[in-house]
Amino acid sequence: MSSQLFAVVGATGTGKSELALGIAEYINSVGQKAEIVNADAMQLYKGMDIGTAKLPLVERRGITHHLIDVLEITQESTAAEYQRLARAKILQLQESGIIPILVGGSMLYAASCLNNFEFPDRDQELRAQLEAELIEHGPLHMHKKLAELDQIAASRIIPENGRRIVRALEIVMITGEPFAASLPDEIESWQPVLEFGLRMEREQLLPRLEKRVLKMWEQGLVEEVASLIPSGFRDSKTASVAIGYAQALGELDGELTREEAIASTVQLT
Repeated sequence: MSSQLFAVVGATGTGKSELALGIAEYINSVGQKAEIVNADAMQLYKGMDIGTAKLPLVERRGITHHLIDVLEITQESTAAEYQRLARAKILQLQESGIIPILVGGSMLYAASCLNNFEFPDRDQELRAQLEAELIEHGPLHMHKKLAELDQIAASRIIPENGRRIVRALEIVMITGEPFAASLPDEIESWQPVLEFGLRMEREQLLPRLEKRVLKMWEQGLVEEVASLIPSGFRDSKTASVAIGYAQALGELDGELTREEAIASTVQLT
């Protein structure tokens, strides 16, 4: 088999896991070995199982999965750190004669691994100021602030995603240039890859998302969030704002009804 790296990317609910498992089984059937490397930002976290649709061990068909359950709930997840972890794991597998299959719906994470992204340095003092402003005024205020500096970046980030807004503001304020200017002019692959991109029209995808989100609530997403609170879930800069988890927390706090939490999760997914 000529390719030594595969990737399966696409929106939530398009069938990435099923395809990746099928590819791995085929590779194994022809005398080689394949293993899966997770590229879902929230599946990195221990304890975040239901809301991330993390495959149980019994459903992984004997295929080893990497970069799942590697972060504590209070640790911050960033694309830059993921890039380092994922590339190190991919190289380790390849050196062992194993073909990695990168799988996930966190497009920035997958792209940061597969392409020649170089992330701007951080300014911890500025970051602290922006995070304090986010806590005091909320994500909508920060989104408006970003729109004043970089309309294109603001249009690509949902107003509820305070963490991504803060990172975009940090980059714009450090570099003095639009957020997109921090990305490479020409996309070049980190190494050769056979990439499968799964697409589905929104009207076809929506019923699947509704069914998926309803199942998450039926399986106990709210209870899962409640169980994570003693471990510092509320203070997490990354985990607590994940789609589904933020809404479940809102339901726990009485800010949203169950119906509102479910509807919001479907809309944002």
